[in-house]
Amino acid sequence: MENHERETEQARVDNVEKQIDQQIAATTKAVEDAHRETRAVERNYSENASINRYEVDDIAESRSMIEQQRQLVSRAAESESILKHQLRTLKNLKGSPYFGRIDIQDPGEDKSETLYIGTSSLMNEDKTDFLIYDWRAPISGVYYNGTLGKVNYETPAGMQTTELKKKRQFTIKDGKITNMFDTNETVGDEVLQAALGKQNDQYMHNIVATIQKEQNDIIRDTRSDLLLVQGVAGSGKTSAILQRIAYLLYHSRTELNADQIVLFSPNNLFSHYISEVLPSLGERNMRQVTLEGFIRRRFEGLQVETLFDRYEERQKPENVSHVVADFIESESFMTSIAHYVEKMTIEDLQFADIRFNGQVFFSADHVKDLYKELPLTMAPADKLVQLKNKLIRELQRRVKDEAKKDWVAKELDSLDLQQLHNLCGKKSIDDFKDEDEQYVYLSRRLAKRRLRVIADAIYNNYFLDFYNQYNKFLHQVEVPKTISQREWATMILAFQDEIECHRLELMHAAPLMYLRDLISGTGQNRSFQYVFIDEMQDYSTAMLIYLKHAFPQAKFTVLGDSEQALFKPLQLPEELLNKLSGVLKAKRPNLIALRRSYRSTTEITNFAKALLPDGDKIISFTRHGKKPRLLVRYSDKESQQSLLDETLKLANKHETVAILTKNQEQAAVIYQLLRRQKVENIHLLDKDASELPKGILILPIYLAKGLEFDAVLAADVSAKNLANTDEVGMIYTMASRAMHELVLLSNGSVSDAINEKAGRLLTIEYQLPNKN
Repeated sequence: MENHERETEQARVDNVEKQIDQQIAATTKAVEDAHRETRAVERNYSENASINRYEVDDIAESRSMIEQQRQLVSRAAESESILKHQLRTLKNLKGSPYFGRIDIQDPGEDKSETLYIGTSSLMNEDKTDFLIYDWRAPISGVYYNGTLGKVNYETPAGMQTTELKKKRQFTIKDGKITNMFDTNETVGDEVLQAALGKQNDQYMHNIVATIQKEQNDIIRDTRSDLLLVQGVAGSGKTSAILQRIAYLLYHSRTELNADQIVLFSPNNLFSHYISEVLPSLGERNMRQVTLEGFIRRRFEGLQVETLFDRYEERQKPENVSHVVADFIESESFMTSIAHYVEKMTIEDLQFADIRFNGQVFFSADHVKDLYKELPLTMAPADKLVQLKNKLIRELQRRVKDEAKKDWVAKELDSLDLQQLHNLCGKKSIDDFKDEDEQYVYLSRRLAKRRLRVIADAIYNNYFLDFYNQYNKFLHQVEVPKTISQREWATMILAFQDEIECHRLELMHAAPLMYLRDLISGTGQNRSFQYVFIDEMQDYSTAMLIYLKHAFPQAKFTVLGDSEQALFKPLQLPEELLNKLSGVLKAKRPNLIALRRSYRSTTEITNFAKALLPDGDKIISFTRHGKKPRLLVRYSDKESQQSLLDETLKLANKHETVAILTKNQEQAAVIYQLLRRQKVENIHLLDKDASELPKGILILPIYLAKGLEFDAVLAADVSAKNLANTDEVGMIYTMASRAMHELVLLSNGSVSDAINEKAGRLLTIEYQLPNKN
């Protein structure tokens, strides 16, 4: 490309940077002014509210004035928030204002038009011309999807046609063009290689400058009510999903906000890792939750097994058969629950006592009698609402009776003057005719306050024993012939024992929540418009059914890699789409497969894909590096020494080195080994870890899902540690976490999961056993 073109483009960058600086200065002053205005309005509101409360006789007028003041405060705060958002957007543009340029010529036009694409829009000072177009704008789709020539792109007004005359890519850093070239591709390999060759960071970065065509299809899909993204490790599926959220928020600004989107993350480490992507695009983060957190909020007081706990448990040799769990987490089991609730009679319902101070306040028989009084034709959920109303009315009547009991008198006598004053509320001593009236009032207030726990119990359906109800269902459900009566009876006893100890196995969580919700008519949130599920292959069918029940109005985007399934066998993407379409009741399902892996060097990707039966479908991006190395040692001493030596070598070259193990116990052993050797900057990560530090990270493979590291050391790929070929998914997941360098260590004979084809792609170093 000729020098004068580069000079012209640099001059434009300089001009845009100048405009950004001017707008940052003006917006900073506007934010400061808005902040002062907000504080002034708040002070005025506080003063007026105080004056009105004590001096205005007309209460209605007083309330109207207060409401007007509240609206002024709200508008001032909103104006300040908008200006702060504008300032953040400008600061994000500073230094690297855009990354792409397209020259287009619309039908009937004599001249082409030049547009520049960046992370957000920027207009000139007069607001008459776009200096930068937001990457999510309809016309920007031409940059990502179009090749030179006639191009169609979608707009709110329908499909439009233009001719793409030029596509140019830039790398701009600190206001200077460091790379620039014309291309016919979405993103040239040169730009991708530069982006992928960098050292890893503690946070994932946005990828708007390097979005590939297939990723763009994911991002801009607004029609599908179920979007299944089946992507190989390192294919950018999570990055694409986060850009998709930003795109949806941009295009549905008036109908959608970040609080109406929830992303289910595999663990807290991953949540932290991706937390900076949306803010870097000028958007607020969507709601994030782990499956563990979601379930825990629905089972207060119970310790529910997590996916991590399950993974650790299934590593134990005695846990061989999963037939019972597979049935309980199946679609047929959830269907049986729905049928059970539909046919349920009054006699089937398991009522429970509601207790207060160790005594029965509402007996199970009394609650059942109240329920029997309701019309037979009424739906179960509607009956429960009416039953609650009956119980609340009865509670209100009983407050008067409770107020006369000895426990109230004793507690009143124990209160000091300040506590009595607080109990009076807005009333003062002068408001009572005599002490008797005051005592009656205080007694009822105290009884009502203490009996609030009964009102909470009614609200939370504690008059129904859902655990006993589920237990009863387990005794009635038809069990497949592949499960023996003894196995099923053992499972039921285990469930009962776990509940007694306030614990719950994960396999029971979705069915139990489903049963409870169907009976009570609760548990659904209709405000969410989008649900995103990452690492979908780790979710049971039952859990997906429950999530659809919990978010009935939401469109689902699910992403995963069946090759990384640590809990279940591999499944073809097409089969998975058909299955999910039924489970999630999708009318417009769509499958997008991402087969190109960008994370790792060509050598690492080629090894990882050689492990898999259908690995040839994976396409490695051309970025060369070292061949993965396999170190075979034949004693604990030699293995430990090699682990130490390799860890130090990798740490000298890379910012993040991950030592990946089969389970948490092995990770803890390695951590102690390195600590004894005085190795610096080491971090043992467990399921409670919420941040991803730099340095040497030691963690079990389950916690590494979705993450990437500069270098990976797979701690032990021996046959005795990874005993069968079913664990190929574990080695594949370990290998595919590495960006630049991969080392595998085997303490003894190598696992059969590393087949001959994969072995040929390794540099293998044997250390023969010392005969002395």
